[in-house]
Amino acid sequence: MRAQAAPVGSDAVPAPADETSEPTEAPITVVAIDGPAGSGKSTVGRALAAELGLDYLDTGAMYRGVTFAALRRNIDPVDADVVARLAQQVDLDLSDGKVMVDGVDATIEIRGPEVTRAVSVVAANPAVRTELVRRQREWVAEHGGGVLEGRDIGSVVFPDAALKVYMTASPEARAQRRAKEVIDLDYETVAADIARRDAADQGRDDSPLAQAEGALLVDTTERAVADIVADLVARLR
Repeated sequence: MRAQAAPVGSDAVPAPADETSEPTEAPITVVAIDGPAGSGKSTVGRALAAELGLDYLDTGAMYRGVTFAALRRNIDPVDADVVARLAQQVDLDLSDGKVMVDGVDATIEIRGPEVTRAVSVVAANPAVRTELVRRQREWVAEHGGGVLEGRDIGSVVFPDAALKVYMTASPEARAQRRAKEVIDLDYETVAADIARRDAADQGRDDSPLAQAEGALLVDTTERAVADIVADLVARLR
């Protein structure tokens, strides 16, 4: 014999929860790391993402990817309208430690001297920045958060990030680090390129490089990566 269900609200059975209510979504954690070239953004960003169990995005590689695509098509980076259209069309895939541009592995080439010298012009293009910011926000939505590094993440892309960090280091330390990353360039050339890039990034009209309001200033010149990561993790928890 089937047992008769007790009336809803009786002492025997509590009233069921409202099944129509929306499930609670886990909060999205975004860490924004900004700073000039050679300040340690990528090294710290990757290590921090691994520690937090979040995905990592190097937004600077996106601008380099667009620059690579332009040069590969013999497009002058100064031609703002053409480069802007290219930014909307180019296929960028930053995953598994690689940078794929229109299906071509450009991981090494985007760090080469040709792209390095042209990327500031592309990055200063307002239409390019608008498109890549859209993609960066879309990436975060798809990945449920993440650690993003660049030059305007905390100031423009995610001003409400859970943690905003601005990294810096001495000019000498930055040039030494960058010289190890950039192929076919010596220390003096890299140092000159960094100075030129700093002036371009800080002086551009659209989303200039600057410490975002509320961002933690971190000088990485003589600090170990593990020490910096531990400090940032503690601030999040």
